[in-house]
Amino acid sequence: MKSGIAAGLEAMCFTEHVDFDFRPFGREASDKFSLNADSYLYELLSLKKKYEDQIELLFGLECGMQPHVARDNVRFIKEHEYDFVIASVHICGGKDPYYPEYFEDKEEEEALREYLEETFRNIKVFGNFDCLGHLDYIIRYCKKMDRQYEYAKYQDIMDKILSYLIDREKALELNTAGIRKGMTEMNPRREVLKRYRGLGGELVTVGSDAHRAQDVASAFDKAQEFLEECGFDYYTVYNGRIAMMKKL
Repeated sequence: MKSGIAAGLEAMCFTEHVDFDFRPFGREASDKFSLNADSYLYELLSLKKKYEDQIELLFGLECGMQPHVARDNVRFIKEHEYDFVIASVHICGGKDPYYPEYFEDKEEEEALREYLEETFRNIKVFGNFDCLGHLDYIIRYCKKMDRQYEYAKYQDIMDKILSYLIDREKALELNTAGIRKGMTEMNPRREVLKRYRGLGGELVTVGSDAHRAQDVASAFDKAQEFLEECGFDYYTVYNGRIAMMKKL
């Protein structure tokens, strides 16, 4: 909270992460992304009251998608009244691209296409979310990162994802973490956001993917420039699962 207040934020949404059947190496399950939502909510409500005169705190969730856990995700979300739900993909082909093992025996172009196709499969199976998080997350962990990432190579599958989100009034997240991780772009890169806007997409949220206090709101100044360049006049904030447009 203090970092958000110091950054001048009017509102701040926490999105604790739950990922059912998380098997980062395709073998034994890990409880790394298990979540006690009751404890999380209790702590948030106490902080919400404490800092109510300085910042609005919102109750969010990041829900890791895999087709076979879609029902688990739906049940988990229904247990509490969240303000905002992000859907994301961390497991693809049974492994997490965060770890080098994912890229063994794969060309990076093949790995990225596999990840995007998995993302499309997931959003068709699991629909109870407000926003798709860090669309090209996998790029953070490629050896070349985004330096040789050409959007045109993946436009066919990207357009399917973007059109699906637009048709169902789902937001796309602009995730600023890529900048502090050494990338030249955010997630997703500007060609993707420009295409989303060109297809009629208007709902864009901004998140810093902060796991440390010092990373809260990192590169948000660049995010505004980035969105304006891509043709957006507004960003989106969710409260009670309702989208509200805010002027950049």
